[in-house]
Parts: sequence; C-alpha cells; structure tokens
Amino acid sequence: MKYLAFAAGVLTATAAWADKPELTIYTYDSFVADWGPGPQIEAAFEAVCDCDLRLVGAGDGAALLARLQLEGARSDADVVLGLDTNLTAAAAATGLFAPHSVTAAFDLPIAWDDATFVPFDWGYFAFVHSEGLAAPANFRALADSDLKIVIQDPRSSTPGLGLLMWVKTAYGLEAPAIWEGLSDNIVTVTPGWSEAYGLFLEGEADMVLSYTTSPAYHLIAEDDATKTAAAFDEGHYMQIEVAAKLAATDQPELADRFLAFMVTDAFQSVIPTTNWMYPAVTPDAGLPDGFGTLITPDRALLVPAAEVPAMRDAALAEWLAALSR
Repeated sequence: MKYLAFAAGVLTATAAWADKPELTIYTYDSFVADWGPGPQIEAAFEAVCDCDLRLVGAGDGAALLARLQLEGARSDADVVLGLDTNLTAAAAATGLFAPHSVTAAFDLPIAWDDATFVPFDWGYFAFVHSEGLAAPANFRALADSDLKIVIQDPRSSTPGLGLLMWVKTAYGLEAPAIWEGLSDNIVTVTPGWSEAYGLFLEGEADMVLSYTTSPAYHLIAEDDATKTAAAFDEGHYMQIEVAAKLAATDQPELADRFLAFMVTDAFQSVIPTTNWMYPAVTPDAGLPDGFGTLITPDRALLVPAAEVPAMRDAALAEWLAALSR
C-alpha cells in the first residue's frame, strides 16, 4: 500500500507540473549561462507565476532576430529578450511583435516611449584592457598602434553591430578609412561576445570590444582591479537592451506578466552583478560599490532606432570592404 501511495503521489505531482503553463523566452547565450542572470531570473519568476519558465539561448543578440525571422509566426518563443535599439526598427518591421502595457520609472540616459519594446538594461561599448597598457584615446590612435583587438561580427552580435554604429556615428564619411586602418589590428572576428572576451582573457589580444561596465565583474566577482576600459574622446556608443512579446504567443497574459516582472526590483537587482550592465530601473539597494570606479563617457552616442537600418547597411558594406582587403 505504501508503494501504491508513493506512486500515486508521484503521478499527482507529475500531473500538477504538466498543468503548469510554459513560457518560452529566446535570449542570448550569456544570459542563460550558469554565471548569467538566467538562473536567478528563472527562479524568481517561477516563485510568483505558478508556471514553467523556459529560457532558450539562441546565439548572440543579433542572431535572435535572424532566428525569429526564419521561424516567423510558427516560433516557439513567447518573448524575446536581448535585442537592442540597433535592431528594434528591423524587428518591428517583421510584424511579429505585439504592444506592451508596461509602465516604469526608467533610469535611462534617454526618454523611453516605445510601445512594443521594454528596456531591461543599458551600457556603453568600450575596449577593455589590462592596466599598464598605453591605451589609445580614440579610433584613429588605435588604428595607428600595434595593439591587437578582438571584435564581434555585426551580423550576429549586438556588440559587433554597436561597434559598426559607433565608428559610423563618430566618423561619418571617414568611417571606411578608420576601418581600413583598424583592419591589421583585428586578430579575429567572433560570432558573439562570449567567444571574444574569452580570447582576450586567454591573452590572444590586447583589447576586446565589450562594455565600460565589464571591469566591474573582475573587481566584484574576482577581486581583480587590473582590468579597465579605454575612454575614447570621440564618445562611446550606447546600448539599450530590450524584450518584447511575440504576437503569435499562446501565453499572452503570462508574457505580459513577465514583461511587467522584468522592471521590478526582483529582476533589476540581479542585472548589475550577473549581466554586468546598468539596470533600466535602479534597484532599491542602488548599484554595487564597484560600479563607482567605472569610466563615464564624456559624450554618449546613439542613433535613433528608426534611422539605424539605412545607416547599418552602409556601415556594414564599408566594414566588409575594409576587412576583405
């Protein structure tokens, strides 16, 4: 009888779990890594949603949109998390996304009024290096140096696309010449951020395209103050990362609940020390102490989302031409 009771209990628990709704979120690989925000976010949301949250890594940020475009309305995703303002215009043009109803007191450098995409963090792109390096003060100086750098592919990576827009915004018609100068500094171009940063940490390059916030990881998580970000006098390009609900989701109410949860303290307090970015809404406890040591760009660069597609096509052509020589 005890065995029968045990078996019945197992079946009941299994049935109860099967009855829980499932919310599938496509995001980038580093978000779902053991050291990323994913595990904590999953546990925190499941504690309040009575659901099964399924986080699916789909490459780097720009690869998310490509996957969704391929899958279309048949996608298993209910929410996509990890696009940024360089991709939102192209994403909206697909017709795959639905409006949100989230309201929040966002702590962003710009006003936010997008009806489809909800921001969850932000930061500035920068080249990270070890202390003791004579870091260049701008892209011209970097191109003129013998320093070796690792960057990401703008066709698959949001940092890679951010670098493309950074150079184009700062230099305009001179951007092709900047890329031609940088071509012999580039050790390799990786599909995503994780691969590039790993190569830098392994000593394969002097500098890596990352974020002004990246040194906070080494300081807080590793008690290592030897990493810093180079301050460029032409300014630093900004990234605002966003999430949105798929129009074809079969869990619209649960997707809305997740987007609303995303701007609460339970989510935002996890971001600084797992995604190592600035949260879109400052947590109740504020930012960790190590964030006070980070460089602050004198000038923030950001192309309005609607203007990105046309600029991106021109900038990508210039980048490909320079690196193919």
